[in-house]
Amino acid sequence: MELGLVGLGKMGGNMRERIRRAGHTVIGYDRNADLADVHSLEELVGKLSGPRVVWVMVPAGEPTQSTIDQLAELLEPGDVVVDGGNSRWTDDEKHAEELAAKGIGFVDCGVSGGVWGLENGYALMYGGDAEHVARVQPVFDALKPEGDFGSVHAGKVGAGHFAKMVHNGIEYAMMQAYAEGWELLEKVDSVTDVREVFRSWQEGTVIRSWLLDLAVNALDEDEHLEGLRGYAQDSGEGRWTVEAAIDNAVPLPAITASLFARFASRQEDSPQMKMIAALRNQFGGHAVEKK
Repeated sequence: MELGLVGLGKMGGNMRERIRRAGHTVIGYDRNADLADVHSLEELVGKLSGPRVVWVMVPAGEPTQSTIDQLAELLEPGDVVVDGGNSRWTDDEKHAEELAAKGIGFVDCGVSGGVWGLENGYALMYGGDAEHVARVQPVFDALKPEGDFGSVHAGKVGAGHFAKMVHNGIEYAMMQAYAEGWELLEKVDSVTDVREVFRSWQEGTVIRSWLLDLAVNALDEDEHLEGLRGYAQDSGEGRWTVEAAIDNAVPLPAITASLFARFASRQEDSPQMKMIAALRNQFGGHAVEKK
């Protein structure tokens, strides 16, 4: 099938390549002309045969809103827009309503996989009407990991991004647990090789995970994370998860504490946040602050 892809950054560019490897045609647009196949949204829409599918992979908020506003004027009834960025689920409901008024379908899709997704595949959580999801299904199948799992039609519009938001909240808490354990091991005199302790956990233990593998990668690059500043940014989805928990009276003590720990990292050079920063860099290519 043909796909228009808007946003060719660290994830979008790799997604374009993975979809092409599966035999589909992808026409990509990015404000960076060196990355783009076309040089405007108008040109992108013009090169696609109807009914069209356009996947938006730009930062949440105003960049996504602006892109969808422009596509609403360029696309035709029967076309479908997919928002694969990290938008808030409440924005999805608004976008779906705006596009439906013009006869254009909308699917929201939470995407997890970071800079490793090109080779490993991307975990996908999508929401929307079944007919619109079906139109995009060949692309979902191209992006997902091999095997029976890794993608889910999570529910109605907004469900995909809500599921991805909760995924990221869990990720916050898991990273925080590894970081706290690492700091405690580093603190005591009796443990003389913390990196190898972490490595020993990669096989046979109940806490083995891909995040643990990435922690070992980070420690192989800088055994005591001495080159990093203990500062960790948050993407916003941890905050949204806590807000949703408050709205629904669901207790989330671990996720909430992990979010507050990131806030604390901005007030001092936290050893734990060196590991958080290292992990975010390993799985997502997020920038780190050097000492």
